[in-house]
Amino acid sequence: MSDEWWLATLGRTLVWARLRVRDAGTAEVFDSDGNTLAYDSEDTARAALMDAEFVAFDGIDAQDALERGFDLDEVQPPQADNDEALRAKMFHALGEPR
Repeated sequence: MSDEWWLATLGRTLVWARLRVRDAGTAEVFDSDGNTLAYDSEDTARAALMDAEFVAFDGIDAQDALERGFDLDEVQPPQADNDEALRAKMFHALGEPR
């Protein structure tokens, strides 16, 4: 399995989503509402995220971040021991400490 973090901006809020690719080639997205959405492939999951105006966090450079209203050096994907705890961290108001 491999994980990728995606984000969208909603005003002054970052909204996170985690794309997880399974060994079998299927994928799932853990969304900001705490739902795990299953997809038949990584490409389908990526397309769904892009349709929802998310971008891959590892594809953002400093200029992209500034255009979205945040400093890339001050933002990192949320972390938690389990998905229940992670759910509470999937929204991040810009300018507030983590």
